[in-house]
Amino acid sequence: MTTTPALAASGQTRSLYRGDPGMWSWALHRITGVATFFFLFVHVLDTALLRVSPEAYDSVIDTYKNPLVGMMELALIAVVLYHGLNGLRVMAVDFWSKGCQYQKQMLWAVAVVWIVVMIPATYRIIQLIVDNW
Repeated sequence: MTTTPALAASGQTRSLYRGDPGMWSWALHRITGVATFFFLFVHVLDTALLRVSPEAYDSVIDTYKNPLVGMMELALIAVVLYHGLNGLRVMAVDFWSKGCQYQKQMLWAVAVVWIVVMIPATYRIIQLIVDNW
C-alpha cells in the first residue's frame, strides 16, 4: 500500500493495484512472454536430440502425439498470438504521438483480433486432435 501526502493527511491509503484492463494487459504480456520463452527452451532441447540420437528424437516426438499436447499447442497459439498483438499495441503506444490517447481502444482491438483469429484456430486444432486420436 502506498500513500500520497494528501491521502496520508486524510488517513486513507491507496493500493498499487488499479484493476483496469491496462494492468491486466501488462500482466498478461509478461506471463505470455515467459510462457513463450519456456516453450522455446523445450523446443530447442528436443530439437537438439536430433544431433545426439535420431531414435531418441523420434521417441520424444511420438510422445507428443496425444490430445493433451494438442491442447498445449492450442494454448501456445493463444499465448504467442496475444503476446505478438499486444507487443504491437505497446509499440504503438511508445512510438505513436497519439498512442497514449488511444491505448484503451487499441487494447480492445487486440482482444477482438485475438478472438477472431482464435476461433478458427481452435476449431482446426480440435479437428486435428479428434481426427488423429
